[in-house]
Amino acid sequence: MISLSKNDYIDYKDVETLKKFLTPHARIQSSQRSGVPSKSQRQLALAIKRARYMGLLPYVSR
Repeated sequence: MISLSKNDYIDYKDVETLKKFLTPHARIQSSQRSGVPSKSQRQLALAIKRARYMGLLPYVSR
């Protein structure tokens, strides 16, 4: 379980932190598995999607 406090700002440019919330196949982990609150999970998903669009994270990984 990866910790993420409520006060942390989730930035799409912080790729190393975002990688912790991806599965080995580059899918976004569920909030039950990652253990983050639902509000943070929504911010996290948005940041991952922005990072993918900018080319910082892969869409799929094999």
